[in-house]
Amino acid sequence: MNAHPLVVWASAAASVLVLAYLQRRKVGFGVRVSLAMLLGLAVGAVFKQSAAPVGTIGQIYVNLIRMLVMPLLFASITASFTRLSEPAQLGKLSVRTVTLFVVTTAVAAAVGLVVALALDPAAGVSLSLPESYTAREIPPFTQVVLDLVPQNPIADMAGGRVVPVIVFAIFVGAAINLQGARDPESVRAFREVIHSFNHVMFGVAKLAIKTTPYGVFGLITTMAARYGLVSLLPLGKVILAVYIACLIHMLVVYGGMVSLFARVNPVRFFRKALPTISVAFSTRSSYATLPVNLQVITRRMKVSERVAGFVAPLGATMNFDGCGGIWPAIVAVFVAGVYGIPLGVADYLLLIATATIGSIGVAGVPGPASIATTVVLTSLGLPLEGMALLLGIDAIVDMGRTAVNATGTTVSALLVGVWEGEFDRRAFDEQQDDELELDPVAA
Repeated sequence: MNAHPLVVWASAAASVLVLAYLQRRKVGFGVRVSLAMLLGLAVGAVFKQSAAPVGTIGQIYVNLIRMLVMPLLFASITASFTRLSEPAQLGKLSVRTVTLFVVTTAVAAAVGLVVALALDPAAGVSLSLPESYTAREIPPFTQVVLDLVPQNPIADMAGGRVVPVIVFAIFVGAAINLQGARDPESVRAFREVIHSFNHVMFGVAKLAIKTTPYGVFGLITTMAARYGLVSLLPLGKVILAVYIACLIHMLVVYGGMVSLFARVNPVRFFRKALPTISVAFSTRSSYATLPVNLQVITRRMKVSERVAGFVAPLGATMNFDGCGGIWPAIVAVFVAGVYGIPLGVADYLLLIATATIGSIGVAGVPGPASIATTVVLTSLGLPLEGMALLLGIDAIVDMGRTAVNATGTTVSALLVGVWEGEFDRRAFDEQQDDELELDPVAA
């Protein structure tokens, strides 16, 4: 319906006031975010395109979060490295973290493959390729490697190039440790500045995070206004397959991992992880979710800052269970079905292996879901043009993919914290319901 802008904005204002009232009544953060999603869906579905301007609220929130990412990323990784007393600690921490990322991505690809084969999302689909579609090219390996190395750290931060910033932070942290081993007094002041800056950035993050329910409302309103149910029906089975695979991976794989390896009640884990899941789902960005995830890992999961400061930023860069595992597997089965190309057991094994390696290989490359899918389709000899058939639903499924990515990083941080002996189990178990609000990390 074409509603008057005043009516649309009055509805949006009423929704914001409801969320503000619930905040004053100290209603839980996760409850308010969930309600914001429902209100956004309602406003977007009722007013359709007329509600699109309400997305400005969501964009303001996204900009606030993006404001945090680079300084928080640099501060958290550098501070994490300065807490490493021995180089061996870094090696063990890195191996455990990356191993978790690789293993869970392989399992995610297998889950996506099984779900796609069971549902056969290509059945009955007959869609035409967009005329403007151009297949994305895989960056040369040498270019990918060069893009990982910082040339100008300030320019990299300004350009949003995350991996070079991480590499620069690692060098700074390592240099502090090496110089500190020879002359502790020469780096004492700078080390204190880094740690102080890290705590300040967590405080800034808390202020931005408080606006999450309002941002989620604006983002979901835009999503509901832009996509109608009728336009999504032909690809409904693809959407269904993605979300079933995401739920299986989160509840069965992640739930099983925290239960078996961390001996943590999975229900309690997911309840504590709800802010990360909600923000990732609505923003569709692992980087934008990083400030919230760091808070969740340290304040809710009771994992040390050292582990959180290393695992969370690295996970936002290279942990793509949803984008690099589940999605390429489902797209490959879909494209093969649409074009009538048979796939055998050897192809399925190649799919899982390629998705796993490709997910790690595209770390830092813009659009990891598209690039990882391109790698998988190319390895199987499937037409890249088939990806264009799913462009219309990419934003819809990306919400679920990103929620899986971010949750996987939270799981990895918890497990690494347990294995490193830096998980406060007693504090985790004793934390009361009214203490689950996100707070800045104590200095």
